[in-house]
Amino acid sequence: MIGVLSRAATETEEKVEVRIAPRWKVILLNDDITTFEFVTRLLIELFHKDAKDAQRLTDEVHRSGSAIVEITSRERAELYVEQVHSLARPRGFPLTATIEPA
Repeated sequence: MIGVLSRAATETEEKVEVRIAPRWKVILLNDDITTFEFVTRLLIELFHKDAKDAQRLTDEVHRSGSAIVEITSRERAELYVEQVHSLARPRGFPLTATIEPA
């Protein structure tokens, strides 16, 4: 009788639902103090953008007031925001980053 119960238990199918984590946009916001050079360097070093893309995004932040610089997981997006602020503030720059659902 025990063998029958064990076999029945192992034959039960488990249904596993796989869902992809929602994506989040990291957005840089323009200000009148942070230099173009700092933003461009930040995009290259922190976000691993090539020089041309970094310059384009810096121009977009300046012209439009903001630019989406990365789309990633929520946890990584939150980390990027903290890193932007922790790199900008000691240098006297009020550069702000925010996140929103993609």
